[in-house]
Amino acid sequence: MNILELHPTIPRQRHQIEMFLHTNGLRYDDVDYYAAIVDESSDEMIAGGGLKGSVIKCVAVADGHKGEAVANVIVSHLIAKANAEGCQCVKLYTKPDNRQLFESLSFRLIAESPNAILMETGVGGIEKYSEELRVKSEELGVKSEELRVKSEELRVKNEELKNDESVVSNARKPIGVIVMNANPFTLGHRFLVEQSSELVERLYVVVVREDCSMFSYNERKAMVSQGVRDIGNVVVVDGSDYAVSAATFPTYFLKQLSDATDTQIILDLDLYRRRIAPALGATIRFFGSEPTDPLTRRYNELMHQQLGEEHVHEIQRKQQEGSAISASRVRKAMMEGCLWDAIQIVPPTTIPYIIGHLASMALQAELDTTPKPGLVDRNDNGAHRDMDHALMQRSIQALHPYFVRLAQLGFNGKQPCHDEIVNIGIEAEREMFKATGGVNTHKGALFSIGLAAVALAGESFCRITQAEGCGTMAYNDVNSKQIQSLSNSIASLARLFPDTNGTHGSKAKANNILKGALDNAREGYTQLFKAWLPFYIDRIAEGDNYALHKTLLRIMCDLDDTNIVYRTSMETMQEVKTEARQMLDTSRNIVNFEAALQAMNTDYIHRNISPGGSADMLSLVVFLSCVVRKQ
Repeated sequence: MNILELHPTIPRQRHQIEMFLHTNGLRYDDVDYYAAIVDESSDEMIAGGGLKGSVIKCVAVADGHKGEAVANVIVSHLIAKANAEGCQCVKLYTKPDNRQLFESLSFRLIAESPNAILMETGVGGIEKYSEELRVKSEELGVKSEELRVKSEELRVKNEELKNDESVVSNARKPIGVIVMNANPFTLGHRFLVEQSSELVERLYVVVVREDCSMFSYNERKAMVSQGVRDIGNVVVVDGSDYAVSAATFPTYFLKQLSDATDTQIILDLDLYRRRIAPALGATIRFFGSEPTDPLTRRYNELMHQQLGEEHVHEIQRKQQEGSAISASRVRKAMMEGCLWDAIQIVPPTTIPYIIGHLASMALQAELDTTPKPGLVDRNDNGAHRDMDHALMQRSIQALHPYFVRLAQLGFNGKQPCHDEIVNIGIEAEREMFKATGGVNTHKGALFSIGLAAVALAGESFCRITQAEGCGTMAYNDVNSKQIQSLSNSIASLARLFPDTNGTHGSKAKANNILKGALDNAREGYTQLFKAWLPFYIDRIAEGDNYALHKTLLRIMCDLDDTNIVYRTSMETMQEVKTEARQMLDTSRNIVNFEAALQAMNTDYIHRNISPGGSADMLSLVVFLSCVVRKQ
């Protein structure tokens, strides 16, 4: 039998897959790869199956061929494909009626519900994860028992010394579990952990491993670990690939979409009950109440039903100003560029992660602004031949962890060591070049936004310290004094850097009287805070759909853009300033502003003009706008 690959990204082949599944009572679900067996005589598909990572999906066999070995052939092929791509343990969701068939193909049942079962085959898998949890639990249990015995001995001695005849209960508390996504870790999560930890001998926090959240799994686990490290009986353990979710759960075999939610939840809870809780020795699961989200509320309801009332404990959510604290509130504030609104409901250890994300989001906002004159955007590469949107995207992703590290370094009551800033910057630059194949995509932005991230983190630390000292959390009372303090902090950090040699900016400055990126930073970006940032905030307040485009033009009017000089000449840079001013002044009268920008882009491509320094400053404006913007 010949196995053909069908490509789900090609509409005609995607339709062919969908029609085959529909004919066999199934529904298409997201897959990266789909294999099919076609009857050579009729050219009709008789069997097929898909693969998404390590998960087999959309397996079907046409009527008239179900007694044949075609299912075995397809599944064996998909397992081999997954193994070749590095997945040594392959999972499969299917109907309960198919259990025997897949057991004959070496799959093992790991969870079940009335409408679906979860199976897997290969090395490692749930058995390995459960064993890792069990070993960790036993190690902690031994230490816990030693501490308990010592504590009891001290208690007895103390009672003897006091000659106290009162009896103190020595009943051991249960072991508990919290499963959380923490996207990001908030004061609400912290409250849940605090309350739960008081009721148990030991509390395990399992962070959902699925990586489809704003914050990565590694970031979320780090935030949780840092946010609870002062609570002695709390242990943060690795998540796994066994948290069933919409990203991995193939709803294609369910007859009604409404069935998917309950089936997914029941499978998840069955997996927890069968494998995770026993491995940890846990007898109680803690979770917060859910006042708004229907899906989470349904999960809580089914947790009561599936695990039993004696094995669950629901804790009322922590509130602030009459509203439940939630990670979604933090993400909403971040998407709206409102730093102070976001950090009011997170512990201090989460703040550097928020600042790092706002930095990356600012770079992304600049990149996605389309069209731009002479710059890379979604439409074209501008005047650049060595970079495009995808390459710039990879660069931002490579730099992101270093923005977080710089913010962590700055989140302190004193100015961080200059050498530490430099070392992180060197690492970041190395990763950027690795991601881009040696192309300098964001070196200037790394410097400006990196310095700003350090300074902003330091200012944030000071502000929350002052707020706590005053008994208030009024972070969002931003005034000119605080803006000046941020500007001064950036300038103080920048003055420690020596003059540069060999950069595009330094070469352009060599024969011209110009201010470069370092000069502007040493001044604390005075022009940005006095002109460009207020201009951008005003455009946002007006609801201007071209706020980013116009802010770029506003910057181009003023900035000595050494990137333009390096690529062309001093005279051309002055021409660009004049052209940007004319475009901006007449923007309200231009019928099709976007078309005018595109015409400017076409002209700049022809003239090899790329206002890269202005693009860096636009990113910095967007980043620092989070200081003054409010929800």
